[in-house]
Amino acid sequence: MTIRVALAGAGAFGIKHLDAIKLIDGVEVVSLISRDLDKTKEVAAKYNIPHVSTDLHDALALSEIDAVILCTPTQMHAAQAMACMRAGKHVQVEIPLADSWADAQAVVALQQQTGLVAMCGHTRRFNPSHQYVHQQIKAGRFNIQQMDVQTYFFRRTNMNALGQPRSWTDHLLWHHAAHTVDLFAYMVGAGTQAPGGNPIVKANALQGPIHPTLGIAMDMSIQLQAANGAICTLSLSFNNEGPLGTFFRYIGDTATYIARYDDLSQSTKEGKDEKIDVSQVAVSLNGIELQDREFFAAIREGREPNGSVGQVLACYGVLHGLEQQLLGR
Repeated sequence: MTIRVALAGAGAFGIKHLDAIKLIDGVEVVSLISRDLDKTKEVAAKYNIPHVSTDLHDALALSEIDAVILCTPTQMHAAQAMACMRAGKHVQVEIPLADSWADAQAVVALQQQTGLVAMCGHTRRFNPSHQYVHQQIKAGRFNIQQMDVQTYFFRRTNMNALGQPRSWTDHLLWHHAAHTVDLFAYMVGAGTQAPGGNPIVKANALQGPIHPTLGIAMDMSIQLQAANGAICTLSLSFNNEGPLGTFFRYIGDTATYIARYDDLSQSTKEGKDEKIDVSQVAVSLNGIELQDREFFAAIREGREPNGSVGQVLACYGVLHGLEQQLLGR
């Protein structure tokens, strides 16, 4: 069976998904939705996508559509994910699931009601680098003592990953911290935590000054602790001039690993980093492709995917608690 997909959002991350889907057999993107009609038509022509619209509901009305991937602005994620499920479509929504605890809970409640596959793009669960560490933990060969994470970008103006102006404002807590909060819980709970469980028992946050025009904090520091005593220290910034991206240091009882997207190395006592070959961990080195493969496999097999909205919900409960701290509530 061919899974026919509508993709909403023809920006930087939408393109990543289109490139990934080209590598997956039995999946066809048949509708592309984005705000700028001319740009959407241009991207659709490049990827041979027959249907184009600026309105998601046009795609949801197509009976041939089986599933939707949402790469739209954060503030639209929850409402659009629920619209997809109400239309009977499986849905994968890019991270974050929502920008409020109430909306995240509402999405999960609707998924449980409909029984459809609903997944959130927590890509770190799928990057081969992090999969390797996860496998070491599950096998009992490694236990995290501390995760030290740096998430650094340069966003003093409202630009996206391609250097193009954004129509919406990104957020350190509800978007970028979500990656690490979920990954830490996923790692420290490996093999011991039921789906939807949350091993994080303490969480604290500090933020820097609010940007005068963007209206968001440009710098943030987060501390997490798991029930087993492991800790996570996360530093985030939109003021960093380089290098850009996210860097993970896993300090454990038997090794120290350094991960950056799909690359992984192990630190030696001599202070050197030895690269680890993660090419055999999965069928691809592309985390987005592996994430999409899981989504489509779950649809075909009628099962819950890794990264389901139910599994990642606990992360958004932690983010909500941190937001309340930052607001002084």
